[in-house]
Amino acid sequence: MDKTLLKGLMVLEAVTDVDNPPRTIDALAARVGLTRSNTHRTLQTLIHAGYVIKDDDGGGYRGAVRLFELAARQLAQLDVRKLAAPFMRALADQTGETVHLSVLDGFDVVYIDKIDSPQPIRAYSMVGGRAPAYAVATGKALLAYQADGYVERYADKLLRHTPSTIVSMPLLKDELRKIARAGYAVNRGEWREGVGGLAVTLFNSLDQPVAAVGISGPLDRLSAARMKQLAPDVSACAQSISQGMGHRRGFLG
Repeated sequence: MDKTLLKGLMVLEAVTDVDNPPRTIDALAARVGLTRSNTHRTLQTLIHAGYVIKDDDGGGYRGAVRLFELAARQLAQLDVRKLAAPFMRALADQTGETVHLSVLDGFDVVYIDKIDSPQPIRAYSMVGGRAPAYAVATGKALLAYQADGYVERYADKLLRHTPSTIVSMPLLKDELRKIARAGYAVNRGEWREGVGGLAVTLFNSLDQPVAAVGISGPLDRLSAARMKQLAPDVSACAQSISQGMGHRRGFLG
């Protein structure tokens, strides 16, 4: 591996951390495990290349617009996002809940599109954000259709986020088997306490799981009974998107 490039990517990821960005060189160096001088040199290279800018008020460093340009080009290649948009809008209108479109990245999901609920209390998330796949509905929907041995590779990543999080590999595998049988996945407050969701996997023409679409909101609204009631709506949305990608297998029987 090119260690210099790897260091640069580590610094770039830390600078663009939306939840807890390091504001100074010292904080950044501590985050990525580099010396202060090495971190400063890497930052200057990223600034020169146009990927990082330094705030004029001395508040630290942040990602530049060039990063958004790269991300926008990548998203433009994700046909599923374009295909899903009208069906996600229809699902949002039907359910009144936040609708997410997610893809799997390792043991995380990345939200590639989102329609916010009109409700005053809604699920917090952002396009480009991540969540542990085993603790959210879209993630579990995707994990349920991965090849044998995929989930086991991440056994050491099962961390507890709420009292409801599944942190046992046997229990997770059993949950994924149930999801594959039922055709949809449910999150019962496993990532954020009091926030739940329901999701269905999207497949392409080769019967490969490529993304998942789902709804999320407070468990006060998304009770077990209501999620069961809404499952056919989410499944119909997923089936329409999948058919647009050439898939023909049925959902929920």
